[in-house]
Amino acid sequence: MIIIVVDDEPDCQLLFKQQFRREIKNNQVQFYFAFSAEEALHYLQYQLTDYIPIILADINMPGMNGLEMLKIIKTTFPDLKVFMITAYDDENNYLTAVKYGADAYITKPIEFNKLKEKILNL
Repeated sequence: MIIIVVDDEPDCQLLFKQQFRREIKNNQVQFYFAFSAEEALHYLQYQLTDYIPIILADINMPGMNGLEMLKIIKTTFPDLKVFMITAYDDENNYLTAVKYGADAYITKPIEFNKLKEKILNL
């Protein structure tokens, strides 16, 4: 399973690789890291999305934010699961994410055991 993580913070790459090291080692998951919404959308355009069941996307990013990206993804790839991640538990962002079709809304710090459970049960 390929998981796309969209976050403008480069540190997130190391964090996800550490938290999912067992699943990576066992070939349960592979990660692709995009550092902007635009990069993630470009990647999706040229990949077979059948092999990408889930995107984990930060909401607050420079340029296109995660909510705008969510709206585009759900319009273009309605079956793709998108989990929105945010450091700010903002009700407006939550309501917008639900409206645009987010499959989960996760606040930081991420509870990785719960996240793994959700992902591996897709």
